Amino acid sequence: MEKSIKSSALNYGLYLGLTLCAITIVCYAVNMELLVNFWVAILLPTIIAITFGVISTAKSKSLLGGYISFKQAFSSFFITIAIGILISSVVLFVLFNFIDPESAVMLKEMGLEKSREMMEGFGMAEAQINEAMAKAEQQDSFSITTQALGYAQALVFYSIIGLIVALIMKRKDPNAE
Repeated sequence: MEKSIKSSALNYGLYLGLTLCAITIVCYAVNMELLVNFWVAILLPTIIAITFGVISTAKSKSLLGGYISFKQAFSSFFITIAIGILISSVVLFVLFNFIDPESAVMLKEMGLEKSREMMEGFGMAEAQINEAMAKAEQQDSFSITTQALGYAQALVFYSIIGLIVALIMKRKDPNAE
């Protein structure tokens, strides 16, 4: 893969990471409850990450004169996502383990409350809810292990999206054959 494609994907990864960090920090400063809101904590970052990945892939395609292989398209998408999500994960880890650990406790309580409400809304039995809540209370959402596992799961999820994007964006150069 050409150096310009790698540097473009790296730049978009940095932009993605900064965007995700900005969302986290704004939510943290304005209203921490937003960090346990499904739309803000999960859906919005997912849409933003996919958008940055697609833009990065399109930019790589244009750098190559409108032609891109499946491998180049996937690599561009993946590098962008991997860098952006890594930056966001590191910032979350530092923020809630070193800068303000008390907020991590508050977020955990808010998250448990939201989880209970959701399970009750689905009509789960009280025994199942209590069992799930007991397991959730034992987890440290902002530990290095949990963050690393979340990062790995995100990479798997976004890799699947990246494969689809690469399949759509690939275009063979007819003169290269």
